[in-house]
Amino acid sequence: MAIKTILTEPNKLLRQISQPVDKVGKEEQQLMDDMLETMYAANGIGLAAIQIGIPKRIIVMDISKEENKREPRYFVNPIIINKDELKSTYEEGCLSVPNQFAEIDRPKNCDVEYLNYYGEKKLLKAEGLLATCIQHEMDHLEGILFIDYLSKLKKSMIIKKLSKNKSNRIVV
Repeated sequence: MAIKTILTEPNKLLRQISQPVDKVGKEEQQLMDDMLETMYAANGIGLAAIQIGIPKRIIVMDISKEENKREPRYFVNPIIINKDELKSTYEEGCLSVPNQFAEIDRPKNCDVEYLNYYGEKKLLKAEGLLATCIQHEMDHLEGILFIDYLSKLKKSMIIKKLSKNKSNRIVV
């Protein structure tokens, strides 16, 4: 397994629509392992492949709170087949939008069809934080970031701040 570099906004790749995976094989499993290790190293709870520069419809997540009780989840080609009318609000952050947070309204529950780590077709009835996280990560597959739900002013302020931070970095 290997820790990969997480792309940060602004980056054109993050706005790219990810492509479906034909089949889940060793290469995809290795990618998911690397993604999970990268996510854990960054203290995240979800990561889409595009966030490490790979435009494939693959997501990893783990919303468990305890490090010694990890519950990794793998989603290949996820599709939301049903969304609740009721909304819930969570303060969201993103590994690709570092140190920025905002309250976002999303459907409270959703049903997701996907392939698991072994390529088996599954159905997940997600609610609460799990539903919010899967919708957040699935947005990445469409080139959407949580800041896209904010007002133009808030979004531009965040992007300006991120751009400034990028230009102040020194890579040796």
